[in-house]
Amino acid sequence: MKEFKGKVAVITGAGSGIGFALAERCAKESMKVVLADIDEKFLRKADRKMKRFEADVITVLTDVAKASNIEELAEKTLESYGAVHLLVNNAGVGNTKYTWNYTLKDWEYQLGVNLWGVINGVRIFTPIMLEQDEECHIVNISSMEGLFSGSGPGGAIYGVSKHGVISLSESLRTDLEMKESKVRVSVVCPGFVNTRILFGDTHRPEEYQNLPTEQIEDTRGEDYLRRIVGTVEEGSKQTSIMPPKEAADIIFQGIKEEKFYILTHKDALMKRLVKERFDEILKEFEN
Repeated sequence: MKEFKGKVAVITGAGSGIGFALAERCAKESMKVVLADIDEKFLRKADRKMKRFEADVITVLTDVAKASNIEELAEKTLESYGAVHLLVNNAGVGNTKYTWNYTLKDWEYQLGVNLWGVINGVRIFTPIMLEQDEECHIVNISSMEGLFSGSGPGGAIYGVSKHGVISLSESLRTDLEMKESKVRVSVVCPGFVNTRILFGDTHRPEEYQNLPTEQIEDTRGEDYLRRIVGTVEEGSKQTSIMPPKEAADIIFQGIKEEKFYILTHKDALMKRLVKERFDEILKEFEN
C-alpha cells in the first residue's frame, strides 16, 4: 500500500502494546481505525486516547480465538466504513513453561489466540479484500521466536504458534501471487518489545483455566535467558527492549515498502539465534 489517507485499518489486540501503537500510527496517516481487543477497559482507554486527536475510530470487543467474534468484527467494520484495506492480526498471549509442564488447557488457550486468531483473521477478511479489488495489506504478527530453533524464552506453545504464523503467511503470499491479487502480506517478527504479552492469563476465559492442582512453579523463561545472554546486564548489551511506538514505526515503514518479512530487531543476538537454526538445517544437506 502506498496511499493510506481515508483507508480503513482493522487491528486486533489494539488495546495496548504494538496494537495500540499501530492504531495511533494509522490515525496519524488519516486512516479510519477499528480497534479490536478482548479487554473492554483497555478498549475504552484506547478509544479515549485516539479521539483526543480526532481520529475516526470504532471499538469492537473481540476474542480472536472465536471465529464468530471475527465474523462480527468484519460485519461491524463494513457497516461502519464499507471496506477494509489494512488488517493487522496482532493479538497474542504468552506463558512460558518447560514443554512437559504445559496442560491441555494451556495449549488450547495459547494456540487459540496466537495461531487460530490469525487463521480466523486471514480466513474471514481475505475474501473481503479480494472482492474489493483494491490495494490492501494483511499484516500477521509473529515473533523472532518463530525463526529460532524451537522457541526462545516464550516456550513451546508460543514457538509453535509463531512458527505457524510464519508458515501461514508464506502460504498466503504464494496463493495471492498466483491469483495476481492486489492484496499484499507481511509477517512481522518482533524481538523484545515492552508490551503486556506475558500478562495474557489475565484474560484467560473460564473454560481454559487450569485447576489449582495444575498450578506449578516453572523457571523455563529465566533459564533460557541465562543460557543465551547470561546476566540481565550482559543481555542488555546484546539486544534492546523496544518501545511499542518504535516497533510500530518500523512495521509501518515495512508496509509502505511492501516487505514480506519485517524485523524490528536486527542486532547480533537475534541474528545469531536465527543463523544457528538455519545453519543446522543447511549442514544436513552436506552430509
